Amino acid sequence: MIRVGVVGVGNMGRHHARVYSELAEEGKVEFIGVADANFKRAKEIAGQYRVRAFQDYRELMGEVDAVSIAVPTSLHRQVALDFIENDVNILIEKPIAESIKSAEEIIRAAKKRNVILMVGHIERFNPAVLKLREILRDRILGEIVTLTAKRVGPFPPQIKDVGVIVDLAVHDIDVMSFLLREQVKEVYAKAGSAKNPLELEDYAVIVLTFESATGVVETNWLTPHKVRKLSVVGTEGIAELDYINQELTLYNHEWVRKAKIQKREPLKNEIEHFVECIEKGVEPIVSGNDGLHALKVAIMALESAKEGKIIKS
Repeated sequence: MIRVGVVGVGNMGRHHARVYSELAEEGKVEFIGVADANFKRAKEIAGQYRVRAFQDYRELMGEVDAVSIAVPTSLHRQVALDFIENDVNILIEKPIAESIKSAEEIIRAAKKRNVILMVGHIERFNPAVLKLREILRDRILGEIVTLTAKRVGPFPPQIKDVGVIVDLAVHDIDVMSFLLREQVKEVYAKAGSAKNPLELEDYAVIVLTFESATGVVETNWLTPHKVRKLSVVGTEGIAELDYINQELTLYNHEWVRKAKIQKREPLKNEIEHFVECIEKGVEPIVSGNDGLHALKVAIMALESAKEGKIIKS
């Protein structure tokens, strides 16, 4: 049975711990422990799930076969490389790293050591997104013309090292690439900092040019309530997707249809897939290169907003 752990049990990592605990109860993994520089928090989460607590994540090495890494983005590179060098498979929360150079280092190291590297672009495991991908594959909407995403909400005070583009917009950048099965060719963005205490951008509108369609992402940390929606327009109809409620509605000139979706927690789908990839030795749905592409596009958007011009890939 695969031995697993979690490094960083803050906002997202605590949910990884919960899911691993559920999988352990189902007999699918052996949940060893959690590590966090805030040892009080590590002990609290470890106590909740009856596993071991570590202050130094390196103490998990030799104890686990796989870890979820949910530390701040600026720490991804070092933590990931340390585990990879010890032949531990890693699921690293998005974005893969704080820079393209760091992301490439992680990808090279994982390939060299032949360990599974998966990036936590969780929306790929949202049942509504997977259903929409089937619909686009079957050309039910005809030729896709535009994809428009709105991902907004209140400012998360725990995010101190990246702005809203790298933290939030990467989700929709990745989803659009996933749905279209294409990479972004050009980026044009407008962004700014209205209220962020660190003066990182807290709002942005990003236009993504693909080979076959155009994507628009609106994102901010200024809206008092969370919105996660995607609209896809095709020549034969449109689709409206609600990420949070896992709902998908299709429209054309004659009918309105609600897609039948088996609702399930995307994070559990994601972690189960990670475990399955380790067991079977196969490439994850979200590879290191997928994570790198989303990060590159986010950085292109930052560059475009700064320079006021289109950035080509």
